[in-house]
Amino acid sequence: MAATSAVVLDTNVVLDLWLFNDPRTSALRQALQQGQLIWMATAHMREELRRVLEYDHLVNRLAFYQTTAQQVLESFERHAQFVPVPDKAPWRCKDPDDQVFIDLAVAHQCPLISKDKAVLALRKPLARAQVLVSREWVPGHLPTVQAVPIVPIVPIVPIADMAMTELTQVR
Repeated sequence: MAATSAVVLDTNVVLDLWLFNDPRTSALRQALQQGQLIWMATAHMREELRRVLEYDHLVNRLAFYQTTAQQVLESFERHAQFVPVPDKAPWRCKDPDDQVFIDLAVAHQCPLISKDKAVLALRKPLARAQVLVSREWVPGHLPTVQAVPIVPIVPIVPIADMAMTELTQVR
């Protein structure tokens, strides 16, 4: 079986996937449907989607695309892996509604796919936390779950194995 990547998707990307069927999301949709991606989400994210689907302009789009809010929510539930709400990340988004996406991506050190300007503005600081923020999912350009190493910053050496001069240099 191929390695699996984990991603966090913001609400606009979810709408592109399951309502608008945006051609730019076809590879992402296929990867989710084939189980090649783990889409991490929280119940809060699903609730936000439910709320957004009630906006007048989206109700009109649902009718245009001959789909229902329930069908979009069912796609969310079928493809998302629900995880607990993570702790707050040290980086703050200007849009408080988008903070949960950042928190989840940071907590799991996985890429965040977003078209939101407030989220994209945090690309550089989040990159320092090993979180890739991108407007689109590109197959093969995201780290796999197995490829996220946990590397200690300082090698662990038993004190008994260190010479006295090494101990004084560590301080």
